[in-house]
Amino acid sequence: MTNTPRPRISAVVNTLNEERRLPHALGSVRPWVDEIVVVDMHSDDNTADIARGFGAVVYLHERVGYADPARAFAVDQSTGDWILVLDADEMVPAPLARRLMEIARGEAADIVRIPMLNYLFGAPLRGTGWGREQDTHMRFFRRGSMEITGDIHDYLHPAAGARIIEIEAREGLCLVHHNYSDVAHFVEKLNRYTEIEADAISRQKGRTSRSMALAGAAREFARRYVKQRGFRDGWRGFYLAWLMAGYRLITAAKVAQLRTAGTRDEIEAEYRRTAQRLLGEYATFDDNPGQILEGHGGKS
Repeated sequence: MTNTPRPRISAVVNTLNEERRLPHALGSVRPWVDEIVVVDMHSDDNTADIARGFGAVVYLHERVGYADPARAFAVDQSTGDWILVLDADEMVPAPLARRLMEIARGEAADIVRIPMLNYLFGAPLRGTGWGREQDTHMRFFRRGSMEITGDIHDYLHPAAGARIIEIEAREGLCLVHHNYSDVAHFVEKLNRYTEIEADAISRQKGRTSRSMALAGAAREFARRYVKQRGFRDGWRGFYLAWLMAGYRLITAAKVAQLRTAGTRDEIEAEYRRTAQRLLGEYATFDDNPGQILEGHGGKS
């Protein structure tokens, strides 16, 4: 009887200025994976050096405003039989690592959907769409079983016929995600992501309106706070539900702006034309206040 060789496992991580959190992420995979691939988007801090200190192979990728193209590139650079996609603010608990290694040694699955334990604003969430039973991701897969794209928030797609299993959402079997630290962090990311989504939507021919935007925001709040039990998360759930509703409104506002007023550069160009026109009126400027008042219906 021949022993089946243990499959090689690659962990791939994309980074941008993650020197504070990256050691936790890499420390949670170095004991059990065979290869760490880090794709860095030209960080301004010591992220790349820290990654190399953990034995990672480091590649560089241009900054494009969001991480998904870098993730797709990272997967392409990996060489393992199985691939774990990990963010720099995530960690793999030891029980989950053992479960993933067990799955990789078997032949029952090609893709593993892993639950996420999300920390937002300083505490783990139970609902609001971020609860561990609600937020699961296909992050561990056999090479060739997943189609990779660079689409924002939608870059992993199961190949035809791929067998998918889901790990139970129990203590120790969830990816730990140290998500948004505070409200300012959330709003910063919100602005960036709505910019990208609005640009994509504005290029499409679909109809948008203020009533549709309001209805979409209202549905988002109801879904997050009621259906996904955001009320279980106290003040975090309440404000997160409203922030996500605001995400919908802000995206719609940016689409309306792009379709009717143009980009910021185009609007600034129009402002310059207006300013030059106003300044041009000084070509015949007379500093007699009486003439100015007469020109506007006043009397000297």
